[in-house]
Amino acid sequence: MQDTSELNQSHKPLLIAGPCLIDNLQTSMQIAEEVKRISQKYGLDPIFKGSYKKANRTSITSFSTIGETNALSILKEVHEKTGMNVITDVHETIDIPVVSKYVTHLQIPAFLSRQTELILACARSGKPTLIKKGQFLSPEACRFLADKFRSVSGQDPMLCERGVSFGYNDLIVDATCIPRMKTASNCRIIMDCTHSLQKPNRSNGTSGGNPELIGTLAKFAFATGADGLFIEVHPQPHESPSDSESILELEKLESVIAESMKIWNALK
Repeated sequence: MQDTSELNQSHKPLLIAGPCLIDNLQTSMQIAEEVKRISQKYGLDPIFKGSYKKANRTSITSFSTIGETNALSILKEVHEKTGMNVITDVHETIDIPVVSKYVTHLQIPAFLSRQTELILACARSGKPTLIKKGQFLSPEACRFLADKFRSVSGQDPMLCERGVSFGYNDLIVDATCIPRMKTASNCRIIMDCTHSLQKPNRSNGTSGGNPELIGTLAKFAFATGADGLFIEVHPQPHESPSDSESILELEKLESVIAESMKIWNALK
């Protein structure tokens, strides 16, 4: 599968958006078409995101996948029908040869951001890769994530800020984090506006969230130098099989992008 955008040459901000977990083709296409429309209208480079499986759920009873091959096939169909780049997360090195056949981009989850062999395998795949900064890492420690990726000639790693652990059930976002990450790593920095607002490790085995503040984080991200936004969206968030309390309602995405792009355009 060929990458459909020249990211190294693009001066547009990235919009990485889609459902938390791939649930069906109809919903995925609805989301992808809206993400593409909004991106074209406001001048962003879109990437459709969706997890083909969740390997780090809190509870053993949490839903993890509709079927790995089925979910990957949906990601590939979204790419073929819309022309958009598509990204999904990988959890082990053995995932990468299979997953790479279906998507244009790979993502390393935050809890796995220090897994050296996983980073090296993503780099060797030749796929552009988004590495989410662990909630336990400092901005300056992100340098070592990028160094690992580049050590085997990996090109253009992207890093994603998604908050820092604060006690057991909350995260905080440091206003200095994005410029510090960029200085330390010399990478493009993406702001995860969804998971930075999570309420993790709740006693009921699920994660909560504050999706009403996603627009605030999107504006903050561009104001502090982010190169793109990561936002999970769904037409009916309560029907999402994963992170239903964190996801932005799809119809609200355009207003979030319209407001945040005012800051991007003013600064650029």
